[in-house]
Amino acid sequence: MEFESHHATALRVDAPGTSLPPPEARSRFSQRQATPPRVKSSGMKMVIALLLGLFAVTLRAQLPPVSPKAAGFDPERLKFLHQTTRRFVDEKLYAGLITLLARDGRLVDFQACGLRDVERQLPMQRDTICRVYSMSKIITCVAALILFEEGRFNLDDPVSNYLPEMKEMKVWAGGTADAPQLEPLKRPITIKHLLTHTSGLIYDFAGENELTKLWRRADLWNAPDLTKFIARLAKLPLKHQPGDAYTYGVNQDVLGALVERVSGLRFGAFLQARIFSPLRMTDTGFDMPAEKLSRLARTYKRTPEGRFIEAEPILETWPEPGRGIEAGGSGLFSTAGDFARFAQMLCNGGTLEGQRILGRKTVELMTANHLVTLPEKERADRAKGFGLGVEVVTDLGRLATPASVGQFGWYGAATTYCQVDPKERLVALAFAQHFPFNEHGFFARFQTGYYQALR
Repeated sequence: MEFESHHATALRVDAPGTSLPPPEARSRFSQRQATPPRVKSSGMKMVIALLLGLFAVTLRAQLPPVSPKAAGFDPERLKFLHQTTRRFVDEKLYAGLITLLARDGRLVDFQACGLRDVERQLPMQRDTICRVYSMSKIITCVAALILFEEGRFNLDDPVSNYLPEMKEMKVWAGGTADAPQLEPLKRPITIKHLLTHTSGLIYDFAGENELTKLWRRADLWNAPDLTKFIARLAKLPLKHQPGDAYTYGVNQDVLGALVERVSGLRFGAFLQARIFSPLRMTDTGFDMPAEKLSRLARTYKRTPEGRFIEAEPILETWPEPGRGIEAGGSGLFSTAGDFARFAQMLCNGGTLEGQRILGRKTVELMTANHLVTLPEKERADRAKGFGLGVEVVTDLGRLATPASVGQFGWYGAATTYCQVDPKERLVALAFAQHFPFNEHGFFARFQTGYYQALR
């Protein structure tokens, strides 16, 4: 099994998964770079230049390193986490895994093991590009909150003020896909309903009930752009009245269309200008250029015999430009290193390395539990609360894994995980590329593994 490990105490230049040196090593490296040795061969000079350039790019793209001990982790107890990760790959539960821990804005532990491409036996590496699916939602909600901070709208504004196509939507009251029974809205869908998944919008990729069948006929994911996506969506009924319940659905895809309409920029261009470029998330986007496709992990599922076979993407999430819409709920590709920078920004209260993306008080609002507004019967059985695009830990007694009150994050359908713990100043990421979601229960073991290693 391939296993690529990073601790901040070792300098390795092993492209493409280059790890980071400690500060003193970086200083020595800079001196060597300033006065390189004489090399007779022009070919050798090109190789050295390429390696130095690659190292510089990697250094810019990742959080700065720190040793586990200096960050407050017990290195010996971290080995339990590493053993767990290896076991999930060795036992062929997942083809490959990437895990990352950061504390106080510094990279503590960065592991990659297994394969990103089983057929070609290509290893999973720290710079492997993955489909993050619903972890796209956190980024989309931040984009919407940027415009909220700029006074472009209020959270309790009706969505139809900006997407008038949605003004006359109806609510499912029964019947069949061919003969639906509908009722009018009792209240408009607001922007906050979208952020909290309380609008009544659903997903169409799972289930065979009559409402889901009706939604599936609309062929939302093959719309040519977000404007056409909204036009198709607006003809479909909601599952329930806005604000009456939490229902996971296409809310952030609508938010992406809202951002596009309000900002005047294509949604992907807005994300690039306002989030990805400032945070130096160089490998994140809705499309992947041809030169990066070799780093893209394939998504796998297991046969009953335990063999890995490639799984078709859900929701038309393709890396090639022009295939699929810029889906704010599921469409982004990223690396663990890139997403760590985004998560660290949120952990810092909206800023990273001098780039402020959101105000501190907006992050507080984002990570509060907004489901307190739901009827008691709708929230009584929930183990966690939900904020503006993120789940939120509100009561440790409802959980079966270590955590902190105020911890927040979300997940992706291909078994990706993001949790931010402001109390412990901790960011934790895990990227597999596996369907079905979190099969074999890795996330709970991962979370237990990194928390038990804290001193």
